[in-house]
Amino acid sequence: MSAPPRDAQATRLAELLSQCGLKNQRAFSELYSLTSPKLFGVALRILRRQDWAEEVLQECYMNIWNHAADYAAAKSAPLTWMTSIVRNRCLDWLRRPQQEATGDEYEIAVEAWQDENPGPVEQLMASGDAAALGHCLKELDARQRQGIMLAFFHGMSHSEVADHMKQPLGTVKTWVRRGLERLKGCLEKDGNR
Repeated sequence: MSAPPRDAQATRLAELLSQCGLKNQRAFSELYSLTSPKLFGVALRILRRQDWAEEVLQECYMNIWNHAADYAAAKSAPLTWMTSIVRNRCLDWLRRPQQEATGDEYEIAVEAWQDENPGPVEQLMASGDAAALGHCLKELDARQRQGIMLAFFHGMSHSEVADHMKQPLGTVKTWVRRGLERLKGCLEKDGNR
């Protein structure tokens, strides 16, 4: 009776890890092609960003290559061992401080959008008119409203809002910026009534 395919795969992966421990590049290439779709899925599920998942997965495969000789088949299945490396690295990645780009282009963009006039939240605080803000928030597109509420009322960074909304960072920044412009216009219009 032949072994189930899962057992055959585990045996093959263990053989490949053993060969990787001896720095066999061909074995590593095969190991990568057999396991990368599953491990990428694990990373993507945890990190929820493709670019992060790709970067973390690359680091994990370097770790697997460097520590393949340490793999002990008696302790865990090969895919379980590799999955734990990916999972742990993803969790470390999420714990690191999140920083948005601050290069020259970013600074120029920030200066171009700076406005000396008080923003919508400052206007609300100055006037104490929460009803006007509530009315104006209802006038916004749902995505703009959600982005603004997460950023200004829940204190999330643009990156955190993008992760929460499962949208690209640039898209979220655009929604928030346009929403703030509409909100500011609405509050100014309501203030003149």
